[in-house]
Amino acid sequence: MSLNPYYGLTNTSNDNCTDVDNLVKRYYLPTMYAIICVVGAIGNITALLVFVLRIRPWRSSTIIMVNLIFTDLLLIISLPIFVYYYVLNDSWTLGITMCRFSRFDFHFNLYGSILALTCISVIRYVVIVHPQHAENISRKRWGIMSCMLFWIITVVELSPIFNLFATVEIDNKTYCLDFASNDPQSVWPYSWVLTVLGFLVPLVVVCVCYWRIIEKLKEGPHTGSTSRLLARRVIVLIITCFAVCFLPYHVLRAFRVYTRLTPETNCMLDHGVHAAYIISRPIAVLNIIFNMVLYTMQGGNFKQAFVELFKCKKLKSKTERTVEMAVIN
Repeated sequence: MSLNPYYGLTNTSNDNCTDVDNLVKRYYLPTMYAIICVVGAIGNITALLVFVLRIRPWRSSTIIMVNLIFTDLLLIISLPIFVYYYVLNDSWTLGITMCRFSRFDFHFNLYGSILALTCISVIRYVVIVHPQHAENISRKRWGIMSCMLFWIITVVELSPIFNLFATVEIDNKTYCLDFASNDPQSVWPYSWVLTVLGFLVPLVVVCVCYWRIIEKLKEGPHTGSTSRLLARRVIVLIITCFAVCFLPYHVLRAFRVYTRLTPETNCMLDHGVHAAYIISRPIAVLNIIFNMVLYTMQGGNFKQAFVELFKCKKLKSKTERTVEMAVIN
């Protein structure tokens, strides 16, 4: 039996066991990370330019979204490192500090995004359900306070994680292990702390906020108005982001650590759970794409600012004139 850092020092794999997790890790991870990196970089830089150069006045939700952009860009910086690592078939050459920083960056984006979306949900709840406080909650100081709060909470809840990441050298090859592939005895209790405080509590807050918002939107004669339809779409988007991006990752991470705690786990099940956990990681990073859609759903201000910044109106009018001339001719 050869040593394998992903299955402990006594690797349970054998010739009859699937190698699907290694295949997924080598081909799926770098492909997905590369796509998300390119799309996320273009989308977030564009959104940042629109917010900084055109959006006026800034409100609390605007400040939170700009901070969300910076959180996404921090992860986007690390994605090429992961692409390089997995293309080299798990060969880490950048040292333990960069390994820890890159892995930390993944989790900082994950839990920072969750808290930012929760802050946005609470603000929307106050604006819609308690409109008498809408003007106050929309002031910039609430956005600044919210951002300071979610940055502090994220750093505090992730502070123990930095030292959990390790590099392992086997047969002259260095591995930069992901969170669930490190020492399961240390990872297991801490992963539940992160799941409960970093995911489940914010999920409950978001669900309660949007349950109350939906109830409020049912009232009154204008239930089909544009603003109410937009509010419903934002609700669907954020809940979908939690369900599609964040939930599978936390469930499969728990299964992955559990199978490593139980050496008697069937080999096929062990590798199958590992493969599913690997698949869930880029899906968790897809929250970057959901965030970009969220920026465009903040009323007409963002769309109008985008058009003005990139002169889309002029391009559209020139195209229409060209088409008209072609038809006339």
